[in-house]
Amino acid sequence: MLGVWLLLWGSVALGGRADTAFLRRGHDSSGHCTYSFTVASPVEAACPEAAGGVPELRAELAALAARLSRLESRERGAGGSGPRGAEPGGARDPQQVAAAARLEAAYGELLRAKSRLEEEKGRLEREKEELGRRLESSAQEITRLRAARCTPGREGPGRDTLRAPAKAPRWEPQPLSYQELQSERSEVPVARLLDETALGRPAKEDSGCGQLVWVGEPVVFGRADSIAGKYGVWMKDPEPVAPFTRDNTWRVDTVGTEVRQLFQYEEAEQLARGYPAKVHILPRPLESTGAVIYRGGLFFQPRHSRSVARYDLRGETITAEREIPGAGYHGQYPYSWGGYTDIDLAVDETGLWVIYSTEKARGAIVLSKLDPETLEIRRTWETNIRKRGVANSFLICGTLYTVSSYSAPNATINFAYDTATGSSRALSIPFENRFRYLSMLDYNPAERQLFAWDSFNMVTYPIRLSRE
Repeated sequence: MLGVWLLLWGSVALGGRADTAFLRRGHDSSGHCTYSFTVASPVEAACPEAAGGVPELRAELAALAARLSRLESRERGAGGSGPRGAEPGGARDPQQVAAAARLEAAYGELLRAKSRLEEEKGRLEREKEELGRRLESSAQEITRLRAARCTPGREGPGRDTLRAPAKAPRWEPQPLSYQELQSERSEVPVARLLDETALGRPAKEDSGCGQLVWVGEPVVFGRADSIAGKYGVWMKDPEPVAPFTRDNTWRVDTVGTEVRQLFQYEEAEQLARGYPAKVHILPRPLESTGAVIYRGGLFFQPRHSRSVARYDLRGETITAEREIPGAGYHGQYPYSWGGYTDIDLAVDETGLWVIYSTEKARGAIVLSKLDPETLEIRRTWETNIRKRGVANSFLICGTLYTVSSYSAPNATINFAYDTATGSSRALSIPFENRFRYLSMLDYNPAERQLFAWDSFNMVTYPIRLSRE
């Protein structure tokens, strides 16, 4: 290509009048490569030495020599691959470079979006399989219960307790997504059935207590719609004070440093839809997920304190506050999931409790019974259960129960401490963390269910107590 280009250039330089032209390449005395370009003049037999040659041709030949020198230098710098073109550098258009970069970025984003869609598809398929499994398991449980209750010769007060309820509970929520709808269809009827059996919670007129022997699968009642609701607490008052009823539901989203909003719902259906009837602004920010509603008041731990306060829901003021002596706070003795869960309040059939630890107890769980009006400590128990070693805890009939893990899908209720005897024992009751981040767990003695907050999701667990 170089020789052709030189011949064309020579032809142009001479105006296309030469009949013959020669190009030769060789080494000079110093070893450098040289090119010789010869064109016979059609009109001159000899060069006019006096005139010093043809200036125009010599100037053009000098420019050609310089051009060839640059080409050879670039050829040597490129590893002897030869000249790439007539213009030096071969640089790309900056606009083309930018356009190529944008296309590459867009292609990468499409690949990432495809990957996310495939992951979501896989998750939905797994949930579909899980729903089918749970539906089959629920059907088998119903069959087993009916067979057990219909066995000849069995006596007891609950012979007709398998009769279906006359009407659905008022607070059955509307689900927020297709998956929750499927979950409700498969789970809620079973929960209602167990609710009416002798193996489920006792009838309303039966206030007898027992030991926890079974925890069912979680039922989703609502989902938080912002990052502030990753952790939270939702509650119903087991002993409401007028004008409030057991249908009223309460919720606090606890992500943030100034948590003051208490959402009030007339019924759980409003909670599922995310439309509060009223928002209370607490006079003091609360800490973590240990709050409870009881006898018309919100009991909570004010932020950065070892105190417990009572917020009156009717008067919308703090009516009592008391320090828990020696209690750790703000990260000294939390549950294993963290979240500044040093002080946790609980309610059961016997009243109001506070769960915490102290330096004297060396991190073991300490229980204190509180007066719900004055918050005075009535009695205290020190257990041998390490608070940091469990994910959460709750009380039923004066017995403390703890959960082994806040994230393991197949966790257990692993310890129980009986305040009546002052003794503890190990348990292994299956407990499901469906959404893998349990940040709140409380027992409601009126509903005889566990209320939980599991990674944005507000759920309940049916339970079974032994007869004593």
